[in-house]
Amino acid sequence: MVPICKLVIGVTLLLLLLLPISTFCLPAECNFPALFNFGDSNSDTGALSALFGQLPPPSGQTFFHSPAGRNSDGRLLIDFIAEGLGLPYLSPFLDSMGTNFSHGANYATAGSTIRRQNTTIFQSGYSPISLDVQYAEFSDFFKRSPIIRDKGDVFKNLFPENYKFSSALYTFDIGQNDLTAGYKLNLTTEQVKLYVPDVISQFTTIIKKVYALGGRAFWIHNTGPVGCLPYIMDTRLITAAQVDPQGCAAPFNGVSQFFNQKLKEAVTQLRKQLPSAAITYVDIYSVKYSLVAQAKKLGFDDPFLVCCGHGGKYNFNNKRRCGSTRMVKGKEILIAKSCKDPSSRISWDGIHFTEAANRWMYSQIADGAFSDPPVPLKMACHRNK
Repeated sequence: MVPICKLVIGVTLLLLLLLPISTFCLPAECNFPALFNFGDSNSDTGALSALFGQLPPPSGQTFFHSPAGRNSDGRLLIDFIAEGLGLPYLSPFLDSMGTNFSHGANYATAGSTIRRQNTTIFQSGYSPISLDVQYAEFSDFFKRSPIIRDKGDVFKNLFPENYKFSSALYTFDIGQNDLTAGYKLNLTTEQVKLYVPDVISQFTTIIKKVYALGGRAFWIHNTGPVGCLPYIMDTRLITAAQVDPQGCAAPFNGVSQFFNQKLKEAVTQLRKQLPSAAITYVDIYSVKYSLVAQAKKLGFDDPFLVCCGHGGKYNFNNKRRCGSTRMVKGKEILIAKSCKDPSSRISWDGIHFTEAANRWMYSQIADGAFSDPPVPLKMACHRNK
């Protein structure tokens, strides 16, 4: 009779042999020690506010309970990404008050573009902190951090150790404003498409520069469906024939898709040119479009109805945006208020998303379902072989 212990060992070995080889080859989670983000208002956590003053109430009301430099009622997608990686919320590089950069920094600035705009923020609303300037800020931060840490005392704990730069995750969410900038100049969608290749070229230049400084893990969002923004629906001339089945402006979404096609092609080339880089392309367009298409099913109201606004078809007035006030009998009155329940809306202010929408979007991208290659966020340091 075979001893029980030998029988158990034999069965165990047999089961192990039957398991697929991939079971033993699953990559470990990356445990990113830092996060560096580049982008526009979709991920700005306070840079523009540090430059030009805080956003007015009711921004920030849901989570932070006061304005927190974010164009939302609460957390942004980048905040949920930081949470998912077990990291603190990112301090804006341009903010000098209460900031801690030991786990990374945020260079995203509301109104930013990839290409420099030949205008001022006061004329057009576009930030002077374009992507090349954001890189200059990062480069300076990279070079000066060890010098400042060497001073000791409090400085040692407020800046990242050297190893964190090469082990960090570098996230990019920018390009939307490059498209809308053309519309503000009254360019046609076809004319906007003509300069997209140059925008993508400038974007890839920055990726290569970050790589040259040791960055290896890149998480790149494509641009969202601009034609689904209440801001575009309200301010652009859109015919009934141009409205798609979900209620979005098809020509404007077509430009976003063209931009994304060129971006994805560029990412494919970057993988060949930067052999040690792990570059994940995230289809945020499909996530946002799906959110609009499934709004009611997911428990949201009309996907085009703005939460914080004043008047108009979508509760959006471009001249009286979220937080706008007016003087009534010598007293300043808030007229562009928040809706009663921001969690029931997708659009916060006609351009940006509510915390509830951002949370849902994070739930869709975290596991890699919308990524190329299809790797989860926590495994984005692994190269696709």
